[in-house]
Amino acid sequence: MKTTSVLSRKPSLIEIVIFVTLFVLSVIMISPFLWMLSIGFERTANLQPPFPPSFFPKQPSIFNYELVLENATLFKSYLNSGFVAICAVCLSVASSLLAGYAFSKGQFYGKKVLFLVVLGTMMIPMETRLIPLFSMFNKFGLINTYVPLIAPAILYGFGILLSKQYFDQLPDSLREAAQIDGSSEKRTFFQIYLPLTGPITATLAILSFLDSWNAFLWPLVVINDHALRTIPLFLASFSFENGTRLGGLTMALATASILPIVVVFLFLQKYIIRSIALSGLKGE
Repeated sequence: MKTTSVLSRKPSLIEIVIFVTLFVLSVIMISPFLWMLSIGFERTANLQPPFPPSFFPKQPSIFNYELVLENATLFKSYLNSGFVAICAVCLSVASSLLAGYAFSKGQFYGKKVLFLVVLGTMMIPMETRLIPLFSMFNKFGLINTYVPLIAPAILYGFGILLSKQYFDQLPDSLREAAQIDGSSEKRTFFQIYLPLTGPITATLAILSFLDSWNAFLWPLVVINDHALRTIPLFLASFSFENGTRLGGLTMALATASILPIVVVFLFLQKYIIRSIALSGLKGE
């Protein structure tokens, strides 16, 4: 009876306004991607981009995407981005979970101050860290390698914050019971708490993957070798060299470059919502 009454209830005026507003905003947000997809399928877009912009190609063709699949340089960039993203995800997830557990369940001197320092790293723009980071990696001779693309993922301030908030919601009695049974801190984390971190682990993996895959400024500074270019660098180089002369191919390349993150996000977005809800970021 209660379910039937809820389903039969007419939406209020405020709910209708909110729904219409969100629908309009979603259309505005997704329209550039639809336009990009349309130009990629436009056969004549390499000669002259369609104007005014249209969401439906006048001469549909998969010619541009066939060229994309035959592009060996793009495939190499995919491999570079995939390798860097996977390594960055592993490092950031592992370090975030370990640090989050330490800040949540551990007892050590200066814990609050150190946690504030970690949170402070979230407020420092990447642009202000470019020169010292570049100088450090250059001093060790690591420029034009994968290391500077992967190593900064070790300190993921937002991931540590999410992990700590998540571990705060897990009962301390589990750790106390393990200590009574003689379990070490390492065993307590890996065998008791770690199996409970599925949602937050998935969320950290998604967010870290998105950050690594979309990174442009930092790879642009530390990578000069074309063989090591990631997807954003390859797409920027291609767009700069060809401009609107090959608009259809450029848009097809752009579509191919964002396809992995779209697929990953669509399939795993529920974990982001679930973990944030469980981590209590709204406060207690």
